[in-house]
Amino acid sequence: QVQLVESGGGLVQAGGSLRLSCSASGRTFSSAAMGWFRQTPGKEREFVASVSWSGSSKIYADSVKGRFTISRDNAMNTVYLQMNALKPEDTAVYYCAAARFAYTSSRLSADYNYWGQGTQVTVSS
Repeated sequence: QVQLVESGGGLVQAGGSLRLSCSASGRTFSSAAMGWFRQTPGKEREFVASVSWSGSSKIYADSVKGRFTISRDNAMNTVYLQMNALKPEDTAVYYCAAARFAYTSSRLSADYNYWGQGTQVTVSS
């Protein structure tokens, strides 16, 4: 079992920054690739970013590439999402997730078997 708890969401003006954190407990955190997804009401959950267990493989959704950065600290059992140049369309509930595997990153939600409860990010125009 893996327990994931997100934090760092909030209200920010367009152009601002936020850093989301996801703290993991349970089975060895460093053995899982990690991802961030987001969801708005009435829409499917959307991939944002993913990082492999070592941090060497990272992928991003086109909509956030160049603005968001995913990173992880295996000693702290934490994964981060640094979000810069935020836009109103980034408003969503953001979820972190732990994958079924370690050695690569993935944009497919079906590859993740543990999910946090989500944290709200609201970007005002």
